[in-house]
Amino acid sequence: MASETQSIHNRSLPSWPAWMSPIKDHAELIAALLSGLLVLIAWMGESYFTASTYVTLHIIAFVIGGFAKAKEGLEETVKEKELNVELLMILAAIGSASIGYWTEGAILIFIFALSGALETYTMNKSQKELSSLMSLQPEEALKVTEEGYETTSVASLQISDLILVKPGERVPADGIITKGETSIDESAITGESVPVTKGLSKEVFAGTVNLNGSIVVEVTKKSTDTLFQKIITMVQSAQSEKTPSQLFIERFESTYVKVVLLVVGVMLFLPHFLFGWSWMDTIYRAMILLVVASPCALVASIMPATLSAISNGARNGLLFKGGVHLENLAHLQAIAFDKTGTLTKGKPEVTDALYAEGEDEKSVLGVAASIEQQSNHPLAKAIVDFACRYDITLSNIDDMKDVSGNGVSARFNEETWKIGKADFVGKEEAAAFQNGIGEELQKEGKTVIFVQRNESIAAIFALKDTVRKETKQAIETLKKRGVYTIMLTGDNPTTADAIAKEVGVDHFIPELLPEEKVNELKILKEHFDQVGMVGDGINDAPALATANVGIAMGEGTDVALETADVVLMKNDLPRISQAIHLSTRMNRIVKQNVVFSISVIMLLIISNFLQILDLPLGVIGHEGSTILVILNGLRLLKS
Repeated sequence: MASETQSIHNRSLPSWPAWMSPIKDHAELIAALLSGLLVLIAWMGESYFTASTYVTLHIIAFVIGGFAKAKEGLEETVKEKELNVELLMILAAIGSASIGYWTEGAILIFIFALSGALETYTMNKSQKELSSLMSLQPEEALKVTEEGYETTSVASLQISDLILVKPGERVPADGIITKGETSIDESAITGESVPVTKGLSKEVFAGTVNLNGSIVVEVTKKSTDTLFQKIITMVQSAQSEKTPSQLFIERFESTYVKVVLLVVGVMLFLPHFLFGWSWMDTIYRAMILLVVASPCALVASIMPATLSAISNGARNGLLFKGGVHLENLAHLQAIAFDKTGTLTKGKPEVTDALYAEGEDEKSVLGVAASIEQQSNHPLAKAIVDFACRYDITLSNIDDMKDVSGNGVSARFNEETWKIGKADFVGKEEAAAFQNGIGEELQKEGKTVIFVQRNESIAAIFALKDTVRKETKQAIETLKKRGVYTIMLTGDNPTTADAIAKEVGVDHFIPELLPEEKVNELKILKEHFDQVGMVGDGINDAPALATANVGIAMGEGTDVALETADVVLMKNDLPRISQAIHLSTRMNRIVKQNVVFSISVIMLLIISNFLQILDLPLGVIGHEGSTILVILNGLRLLKS
């Protein structure tokens, strides 16, 4: 039976036509808006429609707008065995209609349906990063066998299997190199922009890119246990955790509904026997209570203000994925930053170019760039870009050879040129160049490339992932707000220390893998109530999901953008401070609205008990308070 059930669940449902996909994705929102349109038509045409037409329009609006929330409320009640606000809103709307106030009941349905539709849309969007992650995980691997090579699925690989990874391919599984040497782009895992040289016995990770050499890898972990798979699991785990505020709202919701329904139930009978009210007066007062006690104004206290703040942010390059994230920003006490692509530009640039005495600088730079233009290494591209600043014409190079993990060699004008590490051109010559200037540059966190012509060093280039211009201003502004700043990076300690000092963060931790970044975030959350994380890469996704508020750079990877709660569309770090200010304003207005709406509800309820409130005044008070809190929330549209 179990396998039969599984088979049923795995069957694919009839697919929607491509042109209907937007309708499917936004069905709940469309239903809410259509419901509101019908209410508007009924209200404007009340003087022209017959009574049956007027009532029919409202009934259709009830069904279209309320079906999804009514179904959700009933299912949740059965599953959780707890009453909820969905049921209360439906009962309030029906109660309003039962005493002739169709429009008021339909408006309650419309506002609540619209709120639910926007929430559902946001939640669905947040799940897309998982499919983006999975697309980077290779599905097939080239397994080494006694007969040669065999293409097999990654899922079928076993520990100790040997696989061949060609240049340009992603590594299919975690393992150890048993043959070959290459450069690996590990930015998907560590965030480090500069490729890492890997040789025999070095560990490689699934999802990273083999740049320029064929390697044979011995599998050390099954596909379900790879570091890449752990990233996916951590994102899922962090997103499934409910925040304390969410849990509080759920508890409040259940208690509120129970109290209101209990009081309405008592009001249907007790006043008749206790105060001698007529049955008509008793039912009338109970219906008024059901209408005025509905949390319409309370719901409107938050949603319009939140949407206004989100719209304000969008105009200023800030994308918020939900009100809860916008709310949490005002309470941030610490923010962790990724280095590569966040505090820095994410690609190396030539910062220093030093030439041997007597060398023609443009000539040496021209030859070096001409050689490097034939390589796809990021450091080579940086040197070529540097040469282009000086309008240097590149030449044709002979016998160009890429020595994996070390550098390149070539022939030009019958001279032998080498470009690469100190070991490649000769340690002694490199160390002696300009009294060991290369070592000094390395201490500054820079990558040093030596250019050798024949047997002598002609020049050296120092490269570094440069800090964004606006980074220092952003860090300084946050520190003035009393926010603790920390840099979490996969980079080596020397580079990390240099960048940390340059940007002015309070602390930094180097050489972190994605799971270690998550651990550091959890430690921060033990010391601070609200912690933010700013990143741009796949490797940052688990940490972004773990933080109370995840902030992604607009030019970051799709996974980071989908995982984050806030996106800086223009990569402008100072916008974080602006977002915190907007969050503070929104929280202040929401508190005003909540206090006001609850006060009005309590006043209306007390007035109803004292029999000094009739239904028209109850409706005016209830709907009037709703309009006022909406208008107060709309103030956030202005910067």
